[in-house]
Amino acid sequence: MAKVLVLYYSSFGHIETMANAVAEGAREAGAQVDVKRVPETVPEEIARSGHFKLDQAAPVAAINDLVDYDAIIVGTGTRFGRMSSQMAAFLDQAGGLWMRGALNGKVGGAFTSSATQHGGNEMTLFSIITNLMHFGMTIVGLPYSHPGQGTIDEIVGGAPYGATTIAGSDGSRQPSEIELAGARHQGMLVATTAAKLFD
Repeated sequence: MAKVLVLYYSSFGHIETMANAVAEGAREAGAQVDVKRVPETVPEEIARSGHFKLDQAAPVAAINDLVDYDAIIVGTGTRFGRMSSQMAAFLDQAGGLWMRGALNGKVGGAFTSSATQHGGNEMTLFSIITNLMHFGMTIVGLPYSHPGQGTIDEIVGGAPYGATTIAGSDGSRQPSEIELAGARHQGMLVATTAAKLFD
């Protein structure tokens, strides 16, 4: 049974919702799945005044946790076309793991959220994937086997590089069923790929 970590950062809950969908898909594929989040770096007073979602159930990860998994799927909202500083700060602690090749050969994936349709989702996916490739990981995206990728009937996220959602400029839009289906599909693909490599 493949061991999968869904590692995320979510300011307002959109990525938290996507992370749980990714985990659901990986579990449906038979994987043992943990969902963890990276530490918040914004001072609590500022986070509260900014209406951050601070009651997230997932435990906070430590950098050495990454070693324990066959696959790691990383999700964070976009910040001006790149990953959030919270996720970057966490991954920047992985120098020791990189140095000893502790993540070489593991399976990786990325998912994200932006405020608008053209708000940097694909660039953010690439910023995550770049880190994972430096760690020596094999990347699994969200191919067109997820039929929702091709819809033009509604606004929808998704890219060949990973699952995405669009939050709206005021954050009021929640992940749609098509976007959640994409997240589940990517979770399933990562888990099945890891099972083939490690079972």
